[in-house]
Amino acid sequence: MAAFGLLFPGQGAQKVGMGVELYECSAAARAVFDGANEILDLDLKQLCFEGPQEELNKTNISQPAILVASLAALEALKEAGKLDWPSCKACAGLSLGEYTALAAVGAIAYDDAIALVHKRGTFMQDACDAQPGGMASIVGMNRDELGAICEAASSAGEICMANFNSPEQIAIAGEQSALDHACVAAKDAGARVFPLPVAGAFHSKLMSPAAERLAPHLEEVEISEPPVPVIANVTGEQVTRPEEIRESLLKQVNSPVLWVDCVQAAIGSGVSQFLEVGPGKVLAGLMRRIDRSVAVTCIGTPTDIESI
Repeated sequence: MAAFGLLFPGQGAQKVGMGVELYECSAAARAVFDGANEILDLDLKQLCFEGPQEELNKTNISQPAILVASLAALEALKEAGKLDWPSCKACAGLSLGEYTALAAVGAIAYDDAIALVHKRGTFMQDACDAQPGGMASIVGMNRDELGAICEAASSAGEICMANFNSPEQIAIAGEQSALDHACVAAKDAGARVFPLPVAGAFHSKLMSPAAERLAPHLEEVEISEPPVPVIANVTGEQVTRPEEIRESLLKQVNSPVLWVDCVQAAIGSGVSQFLEVGPGKVLAGLMRRIDRSVAVTCIGTPTDIESI
């Protein structure tokens, strides 16, 4: 296989039924799901397979569920002998997907990643409940244009650019009053505005209480140097040292996700194609807006694995 990279999805990729075919067809995938149930003392497997969707959408459930479904797909891919690690030049994950990437390459143990992401989701949900906020996707504006709108809207409350998903698709997050001001201004400037069905203002300062609670748990987790380059959301650059990884994961909770920079860094390292491992095809869609010349193959079912 030519040089490739691995991409792992973030929150929003969850759907009822994810991973069920992998569980039925792959012993390696079954081990991941069954192990997660024991670690969390929660029937995460049933929630993934049967829902209900409302429960699966909860931040403290969706985050470990997506991570587990993604790792199950990765293990099934390895079990089928279709993952050529020497040709893998870079890994990246969107938001919680960064934990999946680090677990995938062995920098964080699967058990630790599952437990840590469950705590992360719980702390973020609690922060949302304590200080309500929201997010919206803005399409058709560049960073400078939207940055100016957010700065003007900040007079109404906390707001920031939170996810740089593609050159002209940026998610903003903040207190609802400021978010409303920014959305109106973006529409008036000709952009398309899509409110996001999320629990709160992820990757903004409103998540600082969640970061504070997550810090001691990150300190307790053993992290090793990744044998395959992993690119951090907060810098768009490769992270290698364990303390650097720890710091990056902590900052990521209340800092913008530089996804465009992550993808461009991976391409710059020699990646000519990507595998999006996990539920959904969100990252493949974003890639078409970042660099249409780079192919993305989605791996979420046994059929996807057989097709490689």
